[in-house]
Amino acid sequence: MSSENNLLPLLIDSDQLEAKLGSEDLLIIDVSCTRECYDQGHVPGAIFLDYRRLFTGSAPVPNKLPTTEQLTTLFSELGLSRDTHVVAYDDEGGGWAGRLMWTLEVMGHSRYSYLNGGILAWRADGKPQQQEEALPVVTDYKADHINLNERIEMDELKSKISTENFAVWDSRSRGEYEGTASKAERAGHIPTAVHYEWTEAMDKENELRIRDMAEIITELQTKGLTMDQEIATYCQSHHRSGFTWLLGKILGFKQVRAYDGSWNEWGNRSDTPIET
Repeated sequence: MSSENNLLPLLIDSDQLEAKLGSEDLLIIDVSCTRECYDQGHVPGAIFLDYRRLFTGSAPVPNKLPTTEQLTTLFSELGLSRDTHVVAYDDEGGGWAGRLMWTLEVMGHSRYSYLNGGILAWRADGKPQQQEEALPVVTDYKADHINLNERIEMDELKSKISTENFAVWDSRSRGEYEGTASKAERAGHIPTAVHYEWTEAMDKENELRIRDMAEIITELQTKGLTMDQEIATYCQSHHRSGFTWLLGKILGFKQVRAYDGSWNEWGNRSDTPIET
């Protein structure tokens, strides 16, 4: 993300985005949890994306990466081209925005930025808002490249558990991790997984902007997640881990991959090892 060709750095604030509004090749995507939030007021020019379109939507694990055909249709409708720089934001601190940017990276599209704090920070900073819907200019985008460096699937993850320099990051709630709460047939966590809930990195007193980076790195290292490891991050549906994947990128971790099957896949099978 340090490419000189990028319009903006990976993590941006509202001033940086405001200065680039109207730029050619800038595509702003609002992935807020509800359409109502978008309609109340969004960044001028931002296109609304229903986060459910970032899921394949088909059984048995509907939250996995969409097919290349689905991705081609979606990103053509959004107006993406190879030269487009995407700015993503949401209203919840970065989960859905992170899932979107992970999807872009998996497709080999690395021109993207995250608006720190999303629409909450934009509004708190008194920036201009638009209420009418912004319509995309449809393109002919081809999602024909899947970058496996950013994605890890169940069989590979199972084979790497307990191997040297490999770590698993569980971004769910403490109850889900410990097995006292469950959204699947089986409760618990992937063996060796370290627990660091996604919201721990957000400043709840500052519109969910990312907290002090050095403090977060220290907290993660204390738990056993270090900069030089290959890390697989997951949650229930690769929504919360959309943010932890993004956070790893922002912090400069060597390699953070997302397990998009997440607990919906792992916890609903009988052949996956589980700890509580």
